[in-house]
Amino acid sequence: MIHPSLRRPGALGLAAMPGLFVLLWSTGFIGAKFGLPYAEPFTFLWLRCAFTLLALVPLVLVMRMPWPSGAGLWGHVAVSGLLVHGAYLAGVFYSIELGMPAGLTALLVGLQPLLTAACAGPLLGERLGRLQWLGLALGLVGITLVLGSKLDFSDSLFQGFGLGALASVTVALLGISLGTLYQKRFCTHMPLLSGAVIQYLAAGALFTLGAGLFETRQVTWTPTFILTLGWLVLILSIAAILLLLALIKKGAASRVASLFYLVPPVTALEAWWLFDERLPWSGLAGMAVAIGGVVLVARTAPAAGKRG
Repeated sequence: MIHPSLRRPGALGLAAMPGLFVLLWSTGFIGAKFGLPYAEPFTFLWLRCAFTLLALVPLVLVMRMPWPSGAGLWGHVAVSGLLVHGAYLAGVFYSIELGMPAGLTALLVGLQPLLTAACAGPLLGERLGRLQWLGLALGLVGITLVLGSKLDFSDSLFQGFGLGALASVTVALLGISLGTLYQKRFCTHMPLLSGAVIQYLAAGALFTLGAGLFETRQVTWTPTFILTLGWLVLILSIAAILLLLALIKKGAASRVASLFYLVPPVTALEAWWLFDERLPWSGLAGMAVAIGGVVLVARTAPAAGKRG
């Protein structure tokens, strides 16, 4: 029986929005897997940033969104963009480019709440409770099980990827974790949409530098690449941000946070369906343990959630 409060179309839409956001976010890893055969990572990300800005700047102007006040806040927003978008996206794309499965990449960067909670104490003065420490331990055990299930015992170290991919995904994890803490500490008054423009400008500068120094900047413009780029720009970089704005406005942002732990298994399911990426039973058990650890940390951190 449908609850009376969900009979209204608007209420049904609001109830579905958090899950839709998680579903859209999970496709970012799949988009990287689809698009990287046709463009190098920094080049791919530069194109994504450029087209996102072409769509986002007019949107901010039409909606008359306020801009950050003061040069200091602009600088802090730019630094957070270098971490949250620059280091994070570059690390994710390079790890997948170097052979790491999309599902495993999503799981490893999905440990961001664990690392953020571990760093919040010394950096923000937030204390961890017993359940949070248990969550951190479970996350480490789970990742050990997952990585152990991928060991190749040969020169490649892991099945299909080596230390370079692991280093890249570590950069992504550190970028999103430190960027979250930095944004929480210095960018609490950042307008979301116009702030995103500044963040993408900063990340775009990083991608421009990376593509110019390390890549050939050649792109194979196939229908697959064009559709993938369009999806990443319009659906992830624009629609997902607008969806998050709507959730915050409706007071449902906490529901998004509680569902974020679904991103790794959803990505793993999509990668299995599209690319036949598989984990053995020990790896699946490790994924469940790691996700359980993330849930414990995310749901037992009221102090962290109330700040900023």
